[in-house]
Amino acid sequence: MNKNLFIQSYGCAMNFSDSEIVASILKKDGYSLCNKIEESDLVLINTCSIREKAEDTVRKRLETINIHKKSKPEMVVGILGCMAERLKEKLLNEEKIVDIVAGPDAYRDLPNLVKNVIEKNEKSVNTILSLEETYENIEPVRINSNGVTAFISIMRGCDNMCSFCVVPYTRGRERSRNPNSILNEAKDLFDKGYREITLLGQNVDSFKWSPENNNKIKLEKQSDKSGIIYFSDLLEMTAKISPDLRIRFSTSHPKDITNDVLKVIKNYENVCNYIHLPAQSGNSRILKKMNRTYDREWYLNKINDIKSIVGDSCAISSDFITGFCSESEKEHIDTLSLMDNVIYDYSYMFYYSERPGTLAHKKFKDDIPIEIKKRRLSEIVNKQNNHSLVRNELTIDNQYKILVEGTSKKTDKYLRGRTSENKMVIFPKRNNLIGKYVDVKIKECNSATLFGELC
Repeated sequence: MNKNLFIQSYGCAMNFSDSEIVASILKKDGYSLCNKIEESDLVLINTCSIREKAEDTVRKRLETINIHKKSKPEMVVGILGCMAERLKEKLLNEEKIVDIVAGPDAYRDLPNLVKNVIEKNEKSVNTILSLEETYENIEPVRINSNGVTAFISIMRGCDNMCSFCVVPYTRGRERSRNPNSILNEAKDLFDKGYREITLLGQNVDSFKWSPENNNKIKLEKQSDKSGIIYFSDLLEMTAKISPDLRIRFSTSHPKDITNDVLKVIKNYENVCNYIHLPAQSGNSRILKKMNRTYDREWYLNKINDIKSIVGDSCAISSDFITGFCSESEKEHIDTLSLMDNVIYDYSYMFYYSERPGTLAHKKFKDDIPIEIKKRRLSEIVNKQNNHSLVRNELTIDNQYKILVEGTSKKTDKYLRGRTSENKMVIFPKRNNLIGKYVDVKIKECNSATLFGELC
């Protein structure tokens, strides 16, 4: 009997990728995707816990779902992901309409959890973290895809223990996926017409896989005498699938990205000329308090490595947290000066949100008033907008190879696509170009978007 599944994702790209794995698991159990909550038998919300605001957004969404459940009491509602892992049974007690709570490593158990709710009328929880689960043998249902670009999860978990971050507690320890399964998934996507993939992980640069994990599998490349495959090896092997398959990756931790990775970006035109390298702060004392394992000088040296090996044209983006515990005005100014030094193409910027259970919550006082946090964040955002405009203005009158992803979100008379540097480009529409590479000359820009004409 066909059943309808509605799934909504919040947060990072990994959450959206996980939702595609969930859809695949439940498809085998008879569930078809549905885009209307009121017509669904099973409603799943894949959540984020990185900031308090993200959790508040989910709770408000549950209020809307509750309206639909009142008219359809048999509807099963589940919370997945990081918020599920962090709050566990508390969610069942506080959010009365929630029937299922499943952490990021429990998705294979979802059919059983749903069955338990339906047949026994019992709430179901599975938030057990795994040291092995990578979902490598599951072919995702590409619910977040435009048919041109797709995510491939290459590893799960995080070992970095940044003091502000809840991810190691909600997603567990790092474990890398078998590289052959990654390459096979990438090849299959290319054969199906996809032309860009993003290799995903909480920290992709710490990817490391040894054939000792599975002696029956013969790898396509041995990186050294020990046979260990590192991220630079995986990136190169993926790039060799086809020069027409673009490769992106996210996210990098500054301490782990190597010169070997930078050389692969330099040597392969289809490995995109873009690196997301979160700084979080420009002050060494705050970085130490954040447990980032590098200081300001070390980070700037890594930026210099990128520019010297890959080139000045390499786009670099960052994350910044302002108002971290005990941050002084001078230390905030250090972050602004770091931005002036690097000139990022864009950044993801937030004020510090205390997360229960983290090292910062246990050891430090969240002592920066919210008004100061917001003012400092505004200064960072304004500076980044100016820098983004400066970087985008450098593209005017230059020609770029664009992968056409679809029509513009504002008008169907224009197409959209991204440069290798991850800059969105809007240009006049022509038929039958989606999924193809085209050359576009940039004519205008603002801080967020480039506007051009087909060559």
